[in-house]
Amino acid sequence: MSDTGSADKLTLHYAPRSRASTTRVLLDELGAPYDLHVLNMRGGELKSPDYLAINPLGKVPALTHGDTVVTESVAIALYAGDLFPQAGLTPAIGDPRRGAYLRWMVFYAACFEPALMDKVLGHDPGPQSPYGTYDKVMETLAEQLGKAPYLLGDEITLADIHWGAALRWTLMFKLVPDLPVFTEYAERITSRPSFQHVFQDEGRLDAEHEAAAAKASGGN
Repeated sequence: MSDTGSADKLTLHYAPRSRASTTRVLLDELGAPYDLHVLNMRGGELKSPDYLAINPLGKVPALTHGDTVVTESVAIALYAGDLFPQAGLTPAIGDPRRGAYLRWMVFYAACFEPALMDKVLGHDPGPQSPYGTYDKVMETLAEQLGKAPYLLGDEITLADIHWGAALRWTLMFKLVPDLPVFTEYAERITSRPSFQHVFQDEGRLDAEHEAAAAKASGGN
C-alpha cells in the first residue's frame, strides 16, 4: 500500500480476522494504492469516538476516499471496482456480464447473509421472507457455481473475491453445506497470492492485538 499524496487518497479502516480482510484482499487485487488504518477490536478501537464518526455502527470495513465515506463490504467492493477498471476485475457498464455481476454481489448481502443468520438463530422468517428459504439460497448459489470455474464464467471478477472469502469462512463454521462445488470454489479463489499474503500478515497482527489487549487488562 502507498500514500497517493492526494486529498482523494483511499484509506481502508480495517481489523484482522473480520469482513475487512476480504476488502483488503480486494484492494490488493485491484492494485489500488491505499493506506491501511488498522484497528484493534480486542482493544475496543471500533467503538472509539473517532471511529464511530466514520461508521456509527462501529463495524469494519469502512473506506474513506477524500470526503467520501463508504461502509458495507459489498458497497466498498462495487465502489472500488469502478475506481480501478484497469484491473479488469469489474464488468463495466455495457459489458453483458454487468447485470449478473451486480446481481450476485447484492445476492450476498440481501439473501445469503440473512439466510445464514436466520438458520443459525433458528428463526423461521415465514412465507414473506425476502430471500425465500435457506435451502433455496444454497441451491441457487450451488447451481451457479457449478456452471464454470468462476461465478460469471471463465474469467474471475471481484464477485469471486467476495464469494470465495465468504464460502471459506462459512464452510469453516459449518454454516453452509459441505458441497464439493462450494469447497473447490473456495479453495480456487483463496489460494491466490493476495489471500495468502493477507492471511499471513493477519496472523502477526492478531497476535499483536491479543498481547496488547492482555496488557491493557493487566494480564501477562
